[in-house]
Amino acid sequence: MRRQRNTKILATLGPASSRPEVIAKLFEAGADVFRLNFSHGSQADHQARFEAIRALETRMQRPIGVLADLQGPKIRLGRIAKGELELKEGQRFRLDLDETPGTRKRAPLPHPEVFRALEKGHDLLIDDGRVRLKVERIGTGFADTRVVVDGEVSDRKGVNLPDTVLPLSSLTDKDLRDLDFALRLGADWIALSFVQRPDDVAAAKKLIGGRAAVMAKIEKPAAMQHIEAIIELSDAVMVARGDLGVELPVEEVPGLQKQLVRLARRAGKPVVVATQMLESMVSSPVPTRAEVSDVATAVYDGADAVMLSAETAAGEHPVAAVRTMSRVAEEVETDPLFGSILDAVHYRPEATSADAITAAARQVAETISARAIVTYTTSGSTALRASRERPRVPILVLTPSRETARRLALAWGLHCVETEDAKDFTDMVDKACHFARSEAFAAAGERVVITAGVPFGTPGATNTLRIAWVMPG
Repeated sequence: MRRQRNTKILATLGPASSRPEVIAKLFEAGADVFRLNFSHGSQADHQARFEAIRALETRMQRPIGVLADLQGPKIRLGRIAKGELELKEGQRFRLDLDETPGTRKRAPLPHPEVFRALEKGHDLLIDDGRVRLKVERIGTGFADTRVVVDGEVSDRKGVNLPDTVLPLSSLTDKDLRDLDFALRLGADWIALSFVQRPDDVAAAKKLIGGRAAVMAKIEKPAAMQHIEAIIELSDAVMVARGDLGVELPVEEVPGLQKQLVRLARRAGKPVVVATQMLESMVSSPVPTRAEVSDVATAVYDGADAVMLSAETAAGEHPVAAVRTMSRVAEEVETDPLFGSILDAVHYRPEATSADAITAAARQVAETISARAIVTYTTSGSTALRASRERPRVPILVLTPSRETARRLALAWGLHCVETEDAKDFTDMVDKACHFARSEAFAAAGERVVITAGVPFGTPGATNTLRIAWVMPG
């Protein structure tokens, strides 16, 4: 099954999309990678979904990626007397470690690390920013604040701290259990929440030990202070606009999205744009025009993938949401402006033979109107280099590693086929032409551009470029 677009779709599974037949329909509609959101559901729920994905993969004979998204630390209020209270603008309000239920004057915030990190002038946002407090005084185990934006506060509401770098690991005890479970299942990607600093990514990668690729979710403003180092350590990044839109002024999020997409593309790391892309389709069979434009903007920017969250996890029209997103991406990519926009942002290759060969492959393929670039890869690095170039011709990836093929399902423009590595130059050309023909990339008499590494099977050793004619089968 060949997609008629380069931008990938990441679909979240949940109560609305757990049955194997629905997962199959989501894949047929255009989902390339499935997200298991460990903020919701039990491990048994996720295992059943994972097994349905792998059964579908076997039936469709196409690699399908699975991303396990860890919850990360959650800062929440404690209990409130009568369940809720009303705060008025200008009133003083204390947050403290006392577990007594909250009143109009105070509420419990059972997180000692917060009070150690807060400073005068910092903001606290309650319930996704619906209530805003500003810190006026800090004491041992308490913070006196003033209400800046009033509203209702109730039990266990989440608290965001946009100005505060918290002395917390991005992995809680729950995350560690979920991480171990996801790795034992065989997840291809681990999405890391609450990333504040490069050390958060480094610690996770040490624990994972190469058993899965690591995606850093950029949802904390603090991460932007070290963003290039975070991207360098990560295997991919997610622009998590939901939390960014809570902790930052909403008008800053679109510019930040473009900045993150460009930084990730420059580094050759896949980048996912996420959250509320087709939010109205949770309940409506059609999206708003603004949502369609939002998806289109991410595609025009050259994002590797766009993500559906509640739309497919809990919505009334999960398959329609995927189908809509796929149609939007296809339409954008046929726009004559699309190629020129991508061409305007080409990054200089690194001073390596692999980068030089990959950049040359794009230029050669476009110059001779080749039907595809065929690249051999074991680790996936060669394929990601090809994807980074954003060529105007399709990229067919041949790999002996099923794990690599699944991870690459997330990357822009890559169509992966699992096959044995080439034995010699003749085999290299024969295999490339065979799969270009069988996967409907090229017909007899058309040309393909092939990149590979010699000696064959050596990871990261791309040093060969070959132009080949596809012969009749």
